[in-house]
Amino acid sequence: MSAALRLGTRKSLMATTQSQFVADRLTGLTGREVELVGVTTFGDVTKAHLTQLGGTGVFVSELRGKLVEGAIDFAVHSLKDLPTTPDEQIVIAAILPRDDPRDALVSNAKLADLPPGARIGTGSPRRVAQLRSLRPDLDYQPIRGNADTRIGKIASGEFDGVVLAAAGLERIGRDGEISEIFDVDAMVPAPGQGALAVECLASRTDLIELLGVLDDPRTRAAVTAERSVLAALEAGCAAPVGAFASGDGHILNLTAVVVSADGARSVRKSASGPPPAAMDLGRDLAAAMIAEGADTLMGEQTH
Repeated sequence: MSAALRLGTRKSLMATTQSQFVADRLTGLTGREVELVGVTTFGDVTKAHLTQLGGTGVFVSELRGKLVEGAIDFAVHSLKDLPTTPDEQIVIAAILPRDDPRDALVSNAKLADLPPGARIGTGSPRRVAQLRSLRPDLDYQPIRGNADTRIGKIASGEFDGVVLAAAGLERIGRDGEISEIFDVDAMVPAPGQGALAVECLASRTDLIELLGVLDDPRTRAAVTAERSVLAALEAGCAAPVGAFASGDGHILNLTAVVVSADGARSVRKSASGPPPAAMDLGRDLAAAMIAEGADTLMGEQTH
């Protein structure tokens, strides 16, 4: 009887729910037992806003450290939280079939029906920039805390609405409070949004093979294209970059956008290509966007 695999997870309801889902799926497919190991990350304890922390990686580095130490066997992340810069010691062994990639408004009204000056909470510059292009007359404020905490700020009257990932709200059973889900054309999601990534040490070939049963090639191709845009723009997840790819297994359609902080200007481009060329598709699209000034729009808020 093999020893239970140790799955490292952040301790929030969202993280433990996602990790338990992956654990149950792996056990169901392979028969291997999995135990969850709670890890507190810097992103969980700091009071600073994610944009001040550089955004990407604040929830990831401690989990990766535990992998390297051998304290855990593998870890589950929301893919949109993972840095695009590769870590040679770590490999993404599996990307699960993607859930809803869209952004959602939790409020008592749709965005168009909120009164001018209504306070909307979100920690994402990408969301703020795109929301401002839709409703420049609303008051967008940074917000921290887990999904429950953020939603609670509406009941307390601190905010009139908060914008979160639809997939996360569905996973923790709070999707009944969504007042509007934004179409991907109106609000281009964060690269990798809605997808879960499973990481382990690159040296653990046995584990890579075992975890491979969880991998969804179609989702992997789509998110590879999206993250390739982000990497080529040299932007972290705190930058105002949206990218979304989808396909039928034969052709991949990719759209990406960079929006100025005030929402007034944007560079949006689309391209298509075969899934095996996902990395090049994203890189080429980013180059076309930079040629149209996308990097200057980003520079206004990331430096």
